[in-house]
Amino acid sequence: MSAPVEIFTRNLELTDRLQEVVDRKVGKLDRYIQGIQVVRVDLGYDKGSRSAADRYVAEITVHGKRFMLRSEERADDIFTALDAALEKIQRQIERYKGKHYRGRGDRTSVAEASLAAMAAEEEEEERPLIVRRKRFLLSPMDELEAIEQMRLLGHDNFFIFYNANTNAINVIYRRRDGTYGLIEPELG
Repeated sequence: MSAPVEIFTRNLELTDRLQEVVDRKVGKLDRYIQGIQVVRVDLGYDKGSRSAADRYVAEITVHGKRFMLRSEERADDIFTALDAALEKIQRQIERYKGKHYRGRGDRTSVAEASLAAMAAEEEEEERPLIVRRKRFLLSPMDELEAIEQMRLLGHDNFFIFYNANTNAINVIYRRRDGTYGLIEPELG
């Protein structure tokens, strides 16, 4: 039995070919995992994307009785984005199945098994190497001045500044839709 597939589009026409590809490829997900109740596929075209390679968006959300898995991918073609999102959701399904279906068989407790797995991962992983350090003076400014400085310096992603209004270090960043976000860190 195939799980129902709901297809939604945004700024994109759902052609017969696209509908057929989505139904054929997404309909096979129930082969990988049992208990899928509904699969939602959101396809869209983002006109405001900075990069042409990020214009088409494919989001797949798989709802089950005890799980919900989601993937989102962007590409320069809707079919490429859909394939990438499908690959990502299949990896998530495999990871979910590995956590929930496979037994250890050696009668060790979950805590012991997770500690052993974490120790093995730490040994396998190389420590990240810091190859460059930067130091700079922070001048007190408000949020609008920080945005202006960010533009003047040509920083497209983020800008760190000392907020004169809150007497704290803040980060201002540019969002995909062209607006700005502000991060106000707090010590925990």
